[in-house]
Amino acid sequence: MNKILIFCLSLSLFSCFERTDKNESIPSFVIAFGSCDNQNLPNVLWSEILKNNPDIFIWGGDIVYADGEDIKGMQLSYEKQKNDVVYQNFKKEIRIMGTWDDHDYGVNDGGIEFDKKDSVQQIFLDFFDIDSLDERRSRKGVYYSEKFLIGENSVNIIVLDTRYFRTHLTEDTTGIKRYIPNDYGQGTVLGKTQWDWIEKELKTSNSNFNIIVSSIQFLSKEHGFESWGNMPHEVDKMKGIISDSKATGVIFLSGDRHIAEISLDSVKNLKTPIIDFTSSGLTHSYTSFQGEPNVYRISEVVSDLNFGILRIDFKTNNVNMEIRGENNLLLQKVIQKY
Repeated sequence: MNKILIFCLSLSLFSCFERTDKNESIPSFVIAFGSCDNQNLPNVLWSEILKNNPDIFIWGGDIVYADGEDIKGMQLSYEKQKNDVVYQNFKKEIRIMGTWDDHDYGVNDGGIEFDKKDSVQQIFLDFFDIDSLDERRSRKGVYYSEKFLIGENSVNIIVLDTRYFRTHLTEDTTGIKRYIPNDYGQGTVLGKTQWDWIEKELKTSNSNFNIIVSSIQFLSKEHGFESWGNMPHEVDKMKGIISDSKATGVIFLSGDRHIAEISLDSVKNLKTPIIDFTSSGLTHSYTSFQGEPNVYRISEVVSDLNFGILRIDFKTNNVNMEIRGENNLLLQKVIQKY
């Protein structure tokens, strides 16, 4: 690979990396991401992801499928994924970061009520080889950020935890959907501490692009499964923070759904819209997908195996969003000007 990430600073509060290119005339940054990877199924996409020469790969959640109270069993599931020969070779080629979702957290659609979340958090951090002095080892939740410097430009990756603090969801008693929105103002996705943290992150960010990693979808809300839309006041709160911060290039990366799609919405005070780019799954997908409404959708839905590619071109200020599948086949592409 012709791109090199050089460590430049590491503190308990943040990490920063600087990249130098052999071809310095191409000011770009490429992010690959994906979610929903069953450790007991073959992943045929690792080598295809690398064909896109990404700078980083981001796990969007469901790194393994290991629901349950058996902590030892969950640890073995993570170790099986980590020790997979193909994944080990993948790790040698690229920097990897990410968050968890429900199946690698421990409970399907789980949240704050899971009493073994602290134990699982350490297993999760072991999977990423996180240093014992990293603040994620001692605080609640796996949220954090990293800033990447590309010449005179920068990309801030803000990784959220939508599990540890997330409170009760409202089930749909009619059986039509799994969930319906909570009463406005009831419940939280992030919890107070994490809300205070991301507000500071966005208000103090001077990066060209702010990439927010959320395991669940931020914009799409009509399907009735898990999404930020189950707590509409939390969606409004996030949009308000983004608006007040005037953060530039805000793009959400999400997973969970076993489909891929790209959604867009405008936010007050921002010259460009916010994007929610969903990509999953890596080993299994929603092959029986028959369609669902999403007023924010600007792409076709992909229900085959897929991964996402985000190509940030600082020269043109274009961001190419690509949904790719087996054999690196381009399945959908959307270009957003910034």
